Amino acid sequence: MPDIRVKFCGLGRVEDVAAAVAAGAAYVGFVFFAKSPRHLSLDRAAELAAAVPPGLCKVALTVNADDAALDEITGAVPLDMLQLHGSESPERVAAVKARYGLPVMKAVGVATADDLPALEAYGRVADQLLVDAKPVPGADLPGGNGVAFDWRLIAGRRWPVPWMLAGGLTPENVAEAIRLTGARQVDVSSGVERARGVKDAALIRAFAEAAG
Repeated sequence: MPDIRVKFCGLGRVEDVAAAVAAGAAYVGFVFFAKSPRHLSLDRAAELAAAVPPGLCKVALTVNADDAALDEITGAVPLDMLQLHGSESPERVAAVKARYGLPVMKAVGVATADDLPALEAYGRVADQLLVDAKPVPGADLPGGNGVAFDWRLIAGRRWPVPWMLAGGLTPENVAEAIRLTGARQVDVSSGVERARGVKDAALIRAFAEAAG
């Protein structure tokens, strides 16, 4: 197994899941956010989840989802983790953990050093942190925008729970991102797409190889 754990997010087809599995993914992410080009119906997500072999973590990405929405998702799709990618408070993170009994990963957007204290706060309640680029003003999506942040901001930093680096990662830059940040886990979505929302098996393989 490679030392770096890779999450391929926003998968939409069975062949995408197969490509991620073949590349040695540790996590696969399914998006439940209507504004995203990677949004899945519950039926499609259940079909994709069934194609994931045991031992590979199935993650549901949601954005400010209420209990009714999370009830539907968790009731229809076999999942291993919930990813909260909106403006959920630390209290909401704790409530979701308690209600669903699943590990919770909280995404935190970073643009400047002023954004770093939030990682400490969420690190006290979440099971993992996703350190992502903060969306540019006016962006429709909280993630998956292909935008990176200054990785030097988090160089050498550690938090109370495991964390994952995201935001603008590609096969071309992921090795440098890992070197600068010390990340042991990385997340990619748009960086392995040949068109918006359409994954490319060759890019998935190249990303995993570059991440090492």
